[in-house]
Amino acid sequence: MGMLIKSGHVVDPANGLDGIYDILIEGVVIKEVAPSIDSIGMEEVDAGGLHVFPGFFDAHCHLREPGYEYKEDIESGTKAAAAGGFTSVACMPNTNPVADNDSVIRLILDRASEKGCVKVYPIGSITKGSEGTRLAEMGFMKQAGAVAVSDDGKPVESADIMKKALEYASGFGLPVISHCEEMSLSEGGAMNDGFVSTSLGLKGIPAAAEEIQVARDVLLSECTGVPVHIAHISTGGSAGIIRAAKARGVRVTCETCPHYFSLTEDECEGFNPYAKVNPPLRNEKDRLAVIEALRDGTVDFIATDHAPHHEDEKNVEFQFAANGISGFETAFSAAYTNLVMTGAISLGRLVDLMSRLPARFLNRYTGGLRPGAPADLTIADLSAAITVDSSKFLSKGRNTPFNGKQLHGRILMTIVNGGTAYRRDK
Repeated sequence: MGMLIKSGHVVDPANGLDGIYDILIEGVVIKEVAPSIDSIGMEEVDAGGLHVFPGFFDAHCHLREPGYEYKEDIESGTKAAAAGGFTSVACMPNTNPVADNDSVIRLILDRASEKGCVKVYPIGSITKGSEGTRLAEMGFMKQAGAVAVSDDGKPVESADIMKKALEYASGFGLPVISHCEEMSLSEGGAMNDGFVSTSLGLKGIPAAAEEIQVARDVLLSECTGVPVHIAHISTGGSAGIIRAAKARGVRVTCETCPHYFSLTEDECEGFNPYAKVNPPLRNEKDRLAVIEALRDGTVDFIATDHAPHHEDEKNVEFQFAANGISGFETAFSAAYTNLVMTGAISLGRLVDLMSRLPARFLNRYTGGLRPGAPADLTIADLSAAITVDSSKFLSKGRNTPFNGKQLHGRILMTIVNGGTAYRRDK
C-alpha cells in the first residue's frame, strides 16, 4: 500500500522543483514525482492549494530523556516535532545522565525506535559530564550512533580543551557544536544588557559574552584547520565575526533560531519568564542583523533549540526562571511570517534552511523530493493565519513567548518514511 499526494505546490530547491506536482510514495521511499500520476487504489492525499516540502530537519533540540522526563520525553518531543513539520531531529546531550558515553547514546536510540514518530539522531557530549575538563569517549559514541558532539547549555571554557576537542572529534568525522558564552561576563545575568534590563532592574548579559567565545572558536578552527559550528547566534557582532572568517576561508558554520529573528528583548517587559532564553533575546538592531546573516548566507541553517520546561520552572520570578523556549511547534510559522512574508528571503531559501542544509551539516542523506529518496515530507497551508495557543502543544513544554501571537503558515501533515507521523485533522 502506497500513498499518492495530489496537486500540491512542491518547493524543493535542491531538486529544482517549484510548481504543481503529484508525488507517489511506495514503502519508505519516493517512487515518482510528476505533473500528473494516476491513482492505482492507494491512499490519496489532496494537497490542492497547499505546499509540499522536503521534511524539516532540526539539528539542535532537547528531548530531555533520559532523566528529565517531567519536562519532555522522546515520545512527546517527537510528536511535537512532527506537529512542527520536522521529520528528523538531533538531540543535545544535557540529559541525566549526560550523553557522554555509548550506553546513553544507545539508550536514546532504543527509546526513539520504541516511542519516536520522527527520526532521532543523538549528539554526544564534548567533555565528560559536560564539565569542560576531560574529553568524552567520542569514538565509542560515534560507533553507537552519535552524529556530533557538543556541551550545549555550557561553554567549553578552556581554550586548550576546545582545541583538543576539535582535533580529536575530526578524527572520527564528528562535527563540534559550540555553545559560545564567556561565563565571567554572563554569570548572574537574566536577559540582554540594555535599556530594558536597566528599566527592570535585572542584571544584563552583554553581546560580548557571546561574541568573545565566537571569536575564540573561530581562531581555534583557523589554527587547527578543523571545522567548528557555532550554535544559536543572537547578535550582529557574532554574525560579523563569522562572515569575516568565512571570507578568509575559515571552516566555520553557524545556526540561529526563530526567536532571534522574530523577537527582541522587549518581550521581557513585565518580567515575562517565557521570554527568558540563553543566549537572551537581543535588541532590534541585532534581530535585523541576524536576518541579514540569513539572507546573505552567513547563517548556514535554522535550528529550533527546542527547550521544554515544566510550568513550575517558568512561572516564577524572572531571575529564577529556567532558560528556554519550546520551539518545535512554532518554528516554521515564525520563520515564514518573519522572513518570507517580509520579503527578507524566498520561500525556497527558507525550505533549504530548514531541511537540506541542517541535514547536510550532520552528514545525513535526505535527497529531498526525488525518486529513490526517503519519503520524508511536510505539507503546509501558507494561507492560514494562526493564533498560537500553547495549551494545545503536543510538547509537555508550554513555555513560549509566541503564545497569543498571530503567525502565518500551518503544518497540516508530516510524513516520515512513507507513514503519517502527524495529521492535523486526525
